[in-house]
Formats: sequence, structure tokens, C-alpha cells
Amino acid sequence: MKAPQRAPAGASTRPSSKPHEDKGGAKPSAHARAATQGAPQQVRIIGGQFKRSPLVVPDWPGLRPTPSRVRETLFNWLGQDLSGWRVLDAFAGTGALGLEAASRGATDVVALEREPKLARQIQANAQKLGALGFMAHAADALAWMQTKARQAPEGAFDLIFLDPPFGADLFDAALVQAMACVPLDGWIYLEADNPIEARAGLRLHRKDKAGAVHFHLFQRCLS
Repeated sequence: MKAPQRAPAGASTRPSSKPHEDKGGAKPSAHARAATQGAPQQVRIIGGQFKRSPLVVPDWPGLRPTPSRVRETLFNWLGQDLSGWRVLDAFAGTGALGLEAASRGATDVVALEREPKLARQIQANAQKLGALGFMAHAADALAWMQTKARQAPEGAFDLIFLDPPFGADLFDAALVQAMACVPLDGWIYLEADNPIEARAGLRLHRKDKAGAVHFHLFQRCLS
């Protein structure tokens, strides 16, 4: 089936199932936490209309940008054209995942980052790129999604990125809240420090591993 062209909520689409060919794999340090002071991290958009554009990344304890190899794999799974998609980048950090979606045509992208300084930098990067329809909020992702689910019970987003801080034991709670914010056939991407299995209401579409990081793409389903 053609890679998803998901504009209307509820339309059944399916990312390409072609296996990703890992040419050497990512080293364990590629996705390690930047928890100490050091050289500025280099993050660039890898695809779409903003391809190769650099993002300003603050030197911030615990900030762990999704590396380019993982983003490349993810968007091979999803497809490169997200025209019309509504996307939520929860626990956004650098906002790289949400900006990658905007670069590929996502119509509405919301980034949630609890730290106001980081949220402001995400919005500044989006404005510099000219990413229309992109909005960053300084907000607690779990509480925000819970409120949004009540406001839009049919699903407010076609795709949600989840990258909770490792060690905070938020993976299950984040999946529960995200499930309430996507329609049937909607997509949820999750990064974790251990493999996460499918559960009622979610089908595991693809998963992979880069160093110590496990990343998963789920699709919401009836059972």
C-alpha cells in the first residue's frame, strides 16, 4: 500500500512495511543522555522541505535529542509525505521530531515541553524555519493530553511522538494518554530504555534498537 497520505481523522492508512536496512547501526553513545556540560549538540533536519537545516540546541541537563539515524528509520516507516497530518510531539526536548513532521508537510504540529526555556527555543527554531502551523507550549505532556482527550474524544492527532525522560517510569502512562488522543488507525511513536510490548488497543507495527534505546511505532486498533 502507498505510504500514508493521512489528512482526515479515522482514515485507514498503513506505513510502508519494507524492512529498514541498518548499515552498521548506531553506536550506544549516539543516543546517550547529554546530562553533563559539554560541546553543543548538532541537530539537523534530515528530510522534507527543511532538509539539512540546523536546529539550535541548548546545553541543558538531560536533553537527549533523537539522533538522525533513528529519525531516518522512523520516517522510512511512516513515509516521507505527511501532508494534512495533525501531529503532537510530547516531551519534545529539542522539538526535532515535530519539526521533521512539519518539514514533511504536517498541517498542524504541537510540541509540548515542560521547561519554558526549551519550549521557547523550539518555537524559535520553528519560526526560523518558517514552519507554519507549528506551536510549542510549555506544558506537562500527560496533563495536557488528558485535557485534550476530553475536548476531542474522536482523536485530536493522527500521529503522536512520545519520548519521556528515561528513568521517570512514564512510558505506560504516556501510552494511555496518547491512545485517547488518536483515532482508530492513528499512530503513536515511543522511545524507551527497554522493549515495550503491544497492549489492548495498540498494535505494534515496527520496532528497532539503537544502542540502549528501543523505539517503537504503534497503531491504535479495536483490540
